Amino acid sequence: MQREKSSFHRPALEILKTEISVLTDSRLAKAAGITIAFTDRRGGVSAPPYDTLNLAAHVGDEPSAVDSNRARLLESLGLSDIRDHLVTAEQVHGSRVVVVDGAEAGSGAYAAGGAPPIPSADALVTTCRDVPLLLLFADCVPVIIVAPGPARGIAVVHAGWRGALARVPGRTAEALARETGSTPSSLIAYVGPHIGGCCYEVGEAVLSQFRTAFDTIAPVARRLDLGTVVRETLIESGLSSERIVEAGVCTVDNVDRFFSYRASNDTGRHGALAVIKGA
Repeated sequence: MQREKSSFHRPALEILKTEISVLTDSRLAKAAGITIAFTDRRGGVSAPPYDTLNLAAHVGDEPSAVDSNRARLLESLGLSDIRDHLVTAEQVHGSRVVVVDGAEAGSGAYAAGGAPPIPSADALVTTCRDVPLLLLFADCVPVIIVAPGPARGIAVVHAGWRGALARVPGRTAEALARETGSTPSSLIAYVGPHIGGCCYEVGEAVLSQFRTAFDTIAPVARRLDLGTVVRETLIESGLSSERIVEAGVCTVDNVDRFFSYRASNDTGRHGALAVIKGA
């Protein structure tokens, strides 16, 4: 096994504005050749209620608009040459983690046809170069996990309350560490915009499950902070707290910027994307 780098950069999320605005880490791209992006709802072509950068094929939007939005996103990140390699998943609020190989490149790339998405998966992991992974969100927690090197790898996680309760973010970090031969403490995790504890009201039956399973759940009636749960699962799996970066943005409080199912059931989906660029 190659010796891992003893240190990397202190990760941070910043806004990259082209025609499309994304949260990214430009230093990660320069140092490790890994591009990450959390999108918002602006800069696309979809009509209301999917306005405008809806990236999901399953919400009722026109497939041609979804494909145009995906192409715009990849172009804004300098990834137009690998548009056909995009991988998406049939997200089911489950706990299945799928390792994507080169043969699966292009699965779910197009809303209007082509190979179907990876079935029944809420976390994708790959060590393949030039295979962008994209998962879709409207309040659930988006997590991107990166193994910066020397053996590079990426993972994208969709964590609603069921996935968070099943510790999917932590389990995905462990899978990425195995695939890359890395130690979990060398991984970096980015937690994107999601519904905050300020706005996520749940029933006592759900809340009690989290109080039993996690140490950091505050005994606040009917409010659940999924971001805190995700952070705990990542730390449990060996990540350093200093290498977990949170956007700190509530999607419900910022519906002008992000899609929110809690605010409006009939809505689009923003995305979390990661790719290892080929040398």
